Amino acid sequence: MRWETQFRLVRAAGLGCLLMACADFRAGQAQEAQRARLDSIRVDSLARDSIARVDSIARADSIALADSLARVDSVRRADSLRAARAERASATPARAHRATDSVPWPPLPPILPGAVVPASRVVAYYGNPLSRRMGVLGEYPRDEMIRRLEATVAEWAEADSTTPVRAALHMIVTVAQADKGRDGMYRLRMTDSVINRVAQWAEQRGWLFFVDVQIGLSTVQAELPRLTSFLERPYVHLALDPEFAMKDGTRPGRKIGTMDAAEVNYAIRFLADIVERNKLPPKMLVVHRFTERMLTNADQIASDPRVQVIIDMDGFGAPQLKRSTWRHVIQNDPVQYAGFKLFYKNDKPMLTPRQVIDLFPSPVYIQYQ
Repeated sequence: MRWETQFRLVRAAGLGCLLMACADFRAGQAQEAQRARLDSIRVDSLARDSIARVDSIARADSIALADSLARVDSVRRADSLRAARAERASATPARAHRATDSVPWPPLPPILPGAVVPASRVVAYYGNPLSRRMGVLGEYPRDEMIRRLEATVAEWAEADSTTPVRAALHMIVTVAQADKGRDGMYRLRMTDSVINRVAQWAEQRGWLFFVDVQIGLSTVQAELPRLTSFLERPYVHLALDPEFAMKDGTRPGRKIGTMDAAEVNYAIRFLADIVERNKLPPKMLVVHRFTERMLTNADQIASDPRVQVIIDMDGFGAPQLKRSTWRHVIQNDPVQYAGFKLFYKNDKPMLTPRQVIDLFPSPVYIQYQ
């Protein structure tokens, strides 16, 4: 009996050890599972941190890009104003006469069906969506910017009830840079997705859209083809900024650039071909100008009814200075149509719509920066 009792005790003890071992094993499994879950959570957390870091870097890059664009714009405007004043002080008149209301304007090309001007006046907000300091287009959030443009258009409609007003967004899509970039051209091309985003803002509201090109050390011939898919849309038009066309290798912003009529004529032919191939209404071509040398041989700019050329007086300052620049680069050297640029922060005070409308010739294109 004693042996059987001992056997039972030993068996019970063995069973107890087995049960304890099983329990330890299960506890170990539970701990491993818990560690695995914690590891998984840590991995997810790292992944989220990685994504957050990528987003943060992307935002930082975007901000850095915008600041770069704005720095170029801010510095070059101060230099440009000084240079323009010096040029006006030393320049001889472009023509023997001073243009006034009594001076005949060059004959305009025939007005084709669907042409925007002169039947309508265009009022545009200018800038780049990646920079708050390059113009009103990017200074405010989209919805606020749109509300402001709508209010501005209403002001112009009230100032001149005889001329319908067309709203437009005018985006710098090729931006002159202080840095030479990978190809040494001192210009930054916006991606198609960024351009299309702003184009959609315009298209959804029945507005016009202008793609503005600052070529830096590149050429008009090299920069326009990439914009073909946008210019094939009926509501999209083109602008060229000679201020940043640097012919001698100088970095943009160091001095005022220049374009010749030959370059403008290339753009006219480029647009006319798009109009012809796609059976589109005429395109508008805006050319910025605030000094005589910015646009050479202007009297040789081609006349083509498929492309309406608008010389946009781009100088800023007090009303007296702006009117002087207008006489110098618009009235004294007439081309086709005239545009006028207004600066919210640099025109002190800013001319009213009525004051601009009363200029000769009355501007058909108004741009706000």
